[in-house]
Amino acid sequence: MLGVGVGPDGLDGGGRLPGGTADAVPMAPLREQDREALAVLLSVNGLGPLTLGRLVDRLGSPAAILETAAGIGGRDALVEGSRAAEGEWRAIPLALADAIVTAAADRAKLLDQVTGSGLRVVARGDAEYPPRLNAIDIPPPALFVRGSLLSLTVARVVAVVGTRRPSPAGRRIASRIAAALSRAGATVVSGLAIGIDGAAHAACVSEGVPTVAFIGGGHARLFPRAHDRLADAIVDGGGAVVSEYAPMVEPSKGTFPQRNRLISGSSDGVVVVEAGARSGALVTASWALEQGRECFIVPGSIDAPTSDGCNGFLRDWHGLARIVSGVPQLLDDLGLAAAAGLPAPLGSNATRRQTAVGKEVAVRSTVELPSAKAVLSGRDPAQLAVAEALVHGAVTVDELVAVTRLSVGAVLGALTRLEASGLARPIHGRYEPVGPLAAADPRAA
Repeated sequence: MLGVGVGPDGLDGGGRLPGGTADAVPMAPLREQDREALAVLLSVNGLGPLTLGRLVDRLGSPAAILETAAGIGGRDALVEGSRAAEGEWRAIPLALADAIVTAAADRAKLLDQVTGSGLRVVARGDAEYPPRLNAIDIPPPALFVRGSLLSLTVARVVAVVGTRRPSPAGRRIASRIAAALSRAGATVVSGLAIGIDGAAHAACVSEGVPTVAFIGGGHARLFPRAHDRLADAIVDGGGAVVSEYAPMVEPSKGTFPQRNRLISGSSDGVVVVEAGARSGALVTASWALEQGRECFIVPGSIDAPTSDGCNGFLRDWHGLARIVSGVPQLLDDLGLAAAAGLPAPLGSNATRRQTAVGKEVAVRSTVELPSAKAVLSGRDPAQLAVAEALVHGAVTVDELVAVTRLSVGAVLGALTRLEASGLARPIHGRYEPVGPLAAADPRAA
């Protein structure tokens, strides 16, 4: 993968197979005993999709692997059974064989962890398995799913990712993009991380549309814990929280980059909103290019650390990554023009551009994001003034007082009412819009 080293199980960036094939995992719907065996095997640390595929190829099925492990001399039988007849790959290590034997002995406990977490095991070959994900190199043999994957079958799926430490403006841009995509009928996927990912998911929840989160560890080890309620809201809203890892697997520096390939692989395109020079969002962007997905980057100030990675990626991959010059333009580039009302009828207030053939095209959407005034319809003038100031970038009480020319007491009162309505929240002495207010267009009247 572009800028990413070799992953677990010998998986390189392009998902190429150094030996054997993950396609050995059965593609027909699994028998229930194989589905349960697969759930158990995916709990084994170090047993990646390539090695699992080879074992299935040699021993016949996931259930046969566990039967071999549970038998007399199970460890040695697994080692011998994993050895390629022609020597094109090595036998599995003894430590891995021991881990499979242990998992076979703990089968009942491991399956209880799956059911106790409210999860379903969706395997390759199942009708519910995401079709885009099934088409990538070395897709996960199975997914642990909480919620519904139906939203991943729509015509357009777009990933929105970015830094865990965004600027207030970055949060607002992510919210506006996610809201606009969902209104155009696309499903938004992301990684449930704090920052840009969380803002994108929250915007979809506020819009009342499904969104899908791919997490970098097991469901019982959800990270960050601060997003427990957001995860619940995603599931309640018809979306899903998904992992390729068994419930008790701890998230780590190694699991997140591998998770990122699922975010990009399940989508048609990836949008990066703010990313530092070493941001994991750039890993997702690299996977997108490697998987043949579209990649869109929101540029930023050359002095902003949160945009170092975005600006650098645009420079390094200018022939592949595309710039996000505006929300309507992004919708146009993603092929969501008709669904979003693009192109608009040419009029005095429409922005125009010339195509390569000289045809004039409008890039202003007729389906526009709401203004703060529209979101706050029926509320008192103080709330409206403070909300508009938040949307335009004021973040402290002093700034809000200066912009609105209200008294400190009036500003604090308005903030309290906005917080109670789920439209604003305090963060370390600053305030930011959330929910529908975060998706409001600051340029809207």
